[in-house]
Amino acid sequence: MYAVIQTGGKQVRVTQGQEIYVEKLDAEVGETYDFTEVLMVGGEKVLIGSPLVEGASVQAKVIKQGRGPKIIVFKYKRRKKYRNKQGHRQAYTKLEITGITA
Repeated sequence: MYAVIQTGGKQVRVTQGQEIYVEKLDAEVGETYDFTEVLMVGGEKVLIGSPLVEGASVQAKVIKQGRGPKIIVFKYKRRKKYRNKQGHRQAYTKLEITGITA
């Protein structure tokens, strides 16, 4: 059984037991998190929502809160004495999918 959920402006296909990285969620490590924005549930019978599947949810356990690798953003215009260097680290949440209910 699998499901397509929406989180952080993105759609993710998940199965039970899978570990995924999503945009930072407001949850502590060890907590369970419920996704109610389920767009599709598949398996023997496929349920497609319009836009969401009624009564469907995906349960996940928060494994880790962290930050990704540093990305360097460097802007430069030649002969204009313009350079701008900026760094960025994206925050993420690592989840383990524990259950899918349709």
